[in-house]
Amino acid sequence: MAAPSQPQKSTYDVIVIGAGIQGSFTAYNLAQRHKDTLLLEQFLLPHSRGSSHGQSRIIRSAYPQEYYSRMMPESFRLWQQLEAETGTTLYRQTGLVVLGPSGEPELEACRKSLGVDVLDAAALAKRFPGFRLQAGQVAVLDSTAGVLFADRALRAVQEVFRRHGGTLRDGEKVLRIEPGATVTVTTTAGVYKAPRLVITAGAWTGAFVEQLGLRLPLQPLRIDVCYWREKQPGSAGLGSVSPCFLTLGLSQAPHGIYGLPSIEYPGLMKVCHHHGSPIDPEKRDQVPSSAPHPDIAVLSSFISSYLPGLETQPAVMETCLYTNTPDEDFILDRHPKFSNIVIGAGFSGHGFKLAPMVGKLLCELCLGEEPSHNMAHFAITRFPGVLGAA
Repeated sequence: MAAPSQPQKSTYDVIVIGAGIQGSFTAYNLAQRHKDTLLLEQFLLPHSRGSSHGQSRIIRSAYPQEYYSRMMPESFRLWQQLEAETGTTLYRQTGLVVLGPSGEPELEACRKSLGVDVLDAAALAKRFPGFRLQAGQVAVLDSTAGVLFADRALRAVQEVFRRHGGTLRDGEKVLRIEPGATVTVTTTAGVYKAPRLVITAGAWTGAFVEQLGLRLPLQPLRIDVCYWREKQPGSAGLGSVSPCFLTLGLSQAPHGIYGLPSIEYPGLMKVCHHHGSPIDPEKRDQVPSSAPHPDIAVLSSFISSYLPGLETQPAVMETCLYTNTPDEDFILDRHPKFSNIVIGAGFSGHGFKLAPMVGKLLCELCLGEEPSHNMAHFAITRFPGVLGAA
């Protein structure tokens, strides 16, 4: 970040709006490619106002969608590259169990992509005594999976971005974007120009692209991030050595539930509903008085049935933002009218693990190159009627 005494430079090769994990990896890739890059963040860093804060995220190879599972080997490799470049540990291998009804199509797709057998209730309980399956349910084990240390990862990628000559300016809210052969970005602290712009502004992306004549179907959600205490410390098999988990196809949790071993808070397991309440990101802290935490009952019921070693009321509650698309696939594309403006959005609560790949792909789009993966599932044009009057 530029010190106040330095003269403020105004012209760059690329401007990236939003210094969450996706924008930071995009900026890092651009700086690696010797592009003079400005990364803008509206909040003072570090902050907990968006989607990239907190200490832990799941990383896994298991994905029902082949287009994500194909990206994961390179994503793992790029995370390891960042660890090596910064000398920082960013990943702990814990394994992950995917729980669901026997024969459930998405669960079966995960099993096939991993090339493993299913575990029945007895086999799962023997391997991981803290978990209890219900009749007709099975588990799939992803032994490659684990936990990414999210806050540490965000700091690491921003550090190497600056090391490669990038400029990171925080506490600067973008007020206006003027498209053209040269894009002009006006913030609360200055005016910047660049021939290329990348927008990775999380829950604020919808408002930015509306200035540019796009109405993307992006829905910010306020997520309850809950931590649950073991009834008897160390007895439930759910401490720091337990695996992550996620559910697919359970009738009592249609959006899915996921969990991570105790890392943030010793003795507390992180278990969350993969869903939340629609929210204006500017009003994130204004919790509605009616049913302020609608997902707690879903989680309490799940824990009673599947994780009986945990208390059924959360010991700690925090919040996070998701920004969902209708199909929960990402948007990674050029603006349909302004090809020098690239948009990365709608990560729908499962983008963190893929951030190194997202940054690489957005960099390729920004530089006018052929992307290194098939981008059909991430195209803006899959949503009809998004291009309106600016």
